[in-house]
Amino acid sequence: MTLIALENRAVIEVTGADAAAFLQGLITHDVALLAPGRALFAGLLSPQGKALFDFHLHAGDDGAIMIDVAAERADALLKRLIMYKLRKAVTLARRDDLAVLASWPEGSPADARTAALGARWIGAAGSAPAGADAYDAHRLAVGVPDSADIGSDELLWLETGADLLDGVSFAKGCYVGQENTARMHHRDKVRRRLVPVTIAGDPGDAVEVKDEAGRACGKLRSRRGAHAIVHLRLEEADKPLFLGDARVTVRRPDWLAGAF
Repeated sequence: MTLIALENRAVIEVTGADAAAFLQGLITHDVALLAPGRALFAGLLSPQGKALFDFHLHAGDDGAIMIDVAAERADALLKRLIMYKLRKAVTLARRDDLAVLASWPEGSPADARTAALGARWIGAAGSAPAGADAYDAHRLAVGVPDSADIGSDELLWLETGADLLDGVSFAKGCYVGQENTARMHHRDKVRRRLVPVTIAGDPGDAVEVKDEAGRACGKLRSRRGAHAIVHLRLEEADKPLFLGDARVTVRRPDWLAGAF
């Protein structure tokens, strides 16, 4: 079993009497479902429904909520949350004494997106060796998008696969970006998605995925060897695709099966 700390992630702690209600009105998932042993994957969106931040929520002690977010985006997320805080009884702070830990192929609690990724939780900083590179190779082999693929203010939340990776509740109340997200879901209008692919050959520096006629139909988001994530127009998924001179084949792991 591999046990590592994700040094490219940071932890923000949300405490106070209004902590859960505060996040409930902002993010895509139902905070009421958060519990010890059950994390949540969620996003904070723009009013238009684009992903500004993606993160994991973990239950802390005494009602605290721990946000596991990409380290390079942590300060921006903290600033955004403080902007929304107003007069709510909420305290927000980075916790540099804590780290995001992961293990695979076994472990508990399971990653909120899919158990195929293994386990993910919050622990003491320094309690496991750094292993972000190994984890990135692992999650690309499993075929799951991550923060590097999602970016900020680039993709609509459902284009990231969040609806298939348990990253949104369609039963909870309103949150920022809810209207467009719900409309896309109920009208089945997700035309592009982040999807895992296998690359056969050397793509060189190419980033545009093209069809046989040379028309662009997708874009590379991240890659490790033959495994990659691309943002793809779904109607092209079963056609011959290329990244430079390399052949691209769309994969359909369990979380994506039947989506298109």
